[in-house]
Amino acid sequence: MNDYNILFLDIDGTVLCPDHTIQESTKQAVREVKQKGIEVFLATGRPLHEIADIAEALDIHSFIGYNGAFAIYKDEVIVNEPLKADTVKSFVETANKHGHEMVLYTSDKNFYTSMEVEEVQQFIDVFALKKNELFGPEVMDQILGITLMKLTKTEPALYKIEDDLDFSQVNVHGLEHCYDVIRDSVNKGEAVTKILQLLDFPKESAIAFGDGMNDKQLMQSVGEGFAMGNAHPDLFQYAKHKTTTVEDSGIYKGLRTLGLLK
Repeated sequence: MNDYNILFLDIDGTVLCPDHTIQESTKQAVREVKQKGIEVFLATGRPLHEIADIAEALDIHSFIGYNGAFAIYKDEVIVNEPLKADTVKSFVETANKHGHEMVLYTSDKNFYTSMEVEEVQQFIDVFALKKNELFGPEVMDQILGITLMKLTKTEPALYKIEDDLDFSQVNVHGLEHCYDVIRDSVNKGEAVTKILQLLDFPKESAIAFGDGMNDKQLMQSVGEGFAMGNAHPDLFQYAKHKTTTVEDSGIYKGLRTLGLLK
C-alpha cells in the first residue's frame, strides 16, 4: 500500500447526497482514514459559513471554500484571495444588462442581485443556504466567489473579461442555468498545491473525490483523483479513477480500492 497523507472531499454530489444526507459509509470512511493519521479537508465551492453542520457531522476542521479562494488548516488561514472589485463591478453590470442573477459570497454572507426571482429561490432551497442578503456596493471588495444564474450555455462568454476567468456549470439537476466563476490562478487545485507545500506532503500522497467541473484542477493536483459515478461527464478525463455514485458509497468504495479501508 502506498503512503497516503491527505484526503480532499468535495461536498455536493460527493459527500452530500441529493437529499442533503451523508451516507453512513462516508462517515465511517472519514473516521477510519483519520485514525490512520490522514489529514482530511472539505474542498467545496460553497461558502464556509454554510458548511458547519457538514463539518461537524464528519468531524473535519480544515477546509477549502469558495472554489479555492479561501482555505483554512486547523484555524490557520492558508489562502485568502477575493476577486478584484473591478471584476465584480463588471459582472454586476453585465448581469443587469442581460437579465441574469448572481449570488456573491463573502466570508460571512451570501449576497444576491435579487431574492425574488424563482431561479434564485430554487438555488437557495437546493443548497439550504441560510445567511442571505441583497447585494450592495459596500461589499464589492470582499467577494470570494460568485455563482451566475439564469444563463444559457453560450452566455458565460459574456463574463470572460479576463483570460484568468472560467465558468463551471453547477452539476445539480435543475440548476444547469448556474455557473460557478473559477479563476485559473485561484481554484481548488491551486489551494491544494499550497496546502501540500505547507505540510510538505508529496502530490502522490494526496487523494481527492469530486463530481463537478469545478473539481477539474482538484483532480489534477493530487496523486489519486476519483470522479464520482454521478460526476459531470467531462470530469472523467481529468480523474485517475472513477468510483460509484454518491448514493452508492462512492467515497468508501474508492478508498477501499487504495487499500485504506477493509
